[in-house]
Amino acid sequence: MSAISIIGSGGMAAAIGGRSAKAGHKVEVVSRDATKARALAEKLGSNATAGVYGAVPTGDIVVLAVPYSSAASVVAEYGDALGGKLIVDITNPVSSDAKGLVTPPGSSGAEEIAKKAPSSARFVKAFNTLFGPVLAQREHLDAFIAADDSEA
Repeated sequence: MSAISIIGSGGMAAAIGGRSAKAGHKVEVVSRDATKARALAEKLGSNATAGVYGAVPTGDIVVLAVPYSSAASVVAEYGDALGGKLIVDITNPVSSDAKGLVTPPGSSGAEEIAKKAPSSARFVKAFNTLFGPVLAQREHLDAFIAADDSEA
């Protein structure tokens, strides 16, 4: 099974972490708020642990479960610690009034976040069309996944 690190401790982190732990994957929950990370890890069960924010994630897969507005800065803070990792970007780069995108013309949210990551990190866009409660409660779901790296 895979080891998956989730940066974030909100609803989507809980839904993705819950499904991952239930499937037998080792899950590391990381948050700027260590108390929230520990609480979510405990909720997820024996396959989950709380990690230390900013340390090298234990998972080869890193789920970026933070708001888009902070995603690039989180990736920049981690820097080389994300080298060689597969980063799953679940964010949506929409304006606070939900009337448009906040990305530059000709770019995407994932591209803007990837600019802050080491060149050896690989990116996949996924889960951004699902709501946490739906992801957590439904057994079978369709999800869109996009990447320019077929191996990822």
